[in-house]
Amino acid sequence: MRKAILFFAFILAAGVRTALAVDNNTVEVKFNGSTATVTIASNISSYVTNNSSGSHVKLVQSENFAGVNKTVDNEDGEIIYVLSGTSTDGEFFLEGSFKCTVQLDGLTLTNPSGPAINIQNGKRVDVSIKKGTTNSIADGANDNYNGCFHCKGHTKFKGKGTLNVVGKSRHAIYSKEYIEVKNATINVTGAKKDAIHCKEYFLMESGTLTITGADDDGIQVELSNDPATGKTADHEDENSGNFYMEDGTLSISGYGGKAIKADGTITYSGGKRNFPDSDTEVNAAIGTVSADSGTPVFFDLNGRRVAQPAKAGIYIVRQGSKTTKRTVR
Repeated sequence: MRKAILFFAFILAAGVRTALAVDNNTVEVKFNGSTATVTIASNISSYVTNNSSGSHVKLVQSENFAGVNKTVDNEDGEIIYVLSGTSTDGEFFLEGSFKCTVQLDGLTLTNPSGPAINIQNGKRVDVSIKKGTTNSIADGANDNYNGCFHCKGHTKFKGKGTLNVVGKSRHAIYSKEYIEVKNATINVTGAKKDAIHCKEYFLMESGTLTITGADDDGIQVELSNDPATGKTADHEDENSGNFYMEDGTLSISGYGGKAIKADGTITYSGGKRNFPDSDTEVNAAIGTVSADSGTPVFFDLNGRRVAQPAKAGIYIVRQGSKTTKRTVR
C-alpha cells in the first residue's frame, strides 16, 4: 500500500495523471499549462505505455497491437488519441506501428524545444480535426527536426474543424509519406522552410488550405527513396512526387520560393486557386503541369518552368492537354 501511495505521489509531482476509462479504444490527452492528464481506455491499456513528464506527453503504442473491437465507425479497431486543452510548453509524441487516429478537439499547444505534434508511426495516420473546434500548434527555433507537425507515415487531414500551424524551425507541416486533405480548414501562418513538405504525393480533395507565410516553398512534394511508380489507381502505394487538387480552396502567399514545387506532375482538376499558376515548378525530367484549358503554362527549351516570358525566344507552352512550341518576339 505504501509503495502504491508513493508511486501515485510521484506521478502527481511529475504533472502527469494516468487513468483508465471504459472500453472505447480511446486515449484522451488533456493539456493544462505545465500538466497533462492521460486517460487510457481499459481495453487498450496493455497496448499503450505512458512515458510522459509534465505537459510533455510521450506515448508508445505496442508493436503487438493489431486492432481491437472493430466497428462500423472504426473499421480497423484502431486506437484514437484525442488531444485537447492548452499548454505553452508541451508536446504530443506518439510512437507505434499500426494505423491510428489523432483527433484534435480544441487544442492549443506550443513546444519551444521541438515539434508540437510528433508522430513516429509509419502507417496511415488520420488527423481528425473535430467539427466546430479551433486548434493551434507552434514550435520553437530548434533545427533538429523537420516540422511543427511531424509525421513519419501516411497523413490524412480530415474533419470540419480548423487547424492553425506556425513552424519556427523548419517546415510547418511535414510528412515523410503522402499528405491528403479532406474537408478540413488548415491555416499556415509561417515557416522557416516550406509551409507543407511531404513525399510520395499530395492530394487536396476538399476543404480550405491557406498559406500566408513561408521562407521557402508553399508546398513541396518529393519522391521518396522507394522506386517511383507514377500515378496509381486510387493512389494505392503511389510514389510519384505528384501534386493533385480536386476541389476546395487553396490560397498561397508570402512565400520565398515557389507556390508549389513537385518532383512529379502538378494537376488541377477542380477547386479554387488563389496563387499564380505560373509560380510553380516541376522536375524537368519527369514532371508536367496540367492546368485549366484556358491557362497557358510556359517552359524554356530545357524544360524549366518560367513565368510569362520576359524576353524573346522559343518556349514550350502547355495549355490543358495540348503542348506546343511558341515563338515570343
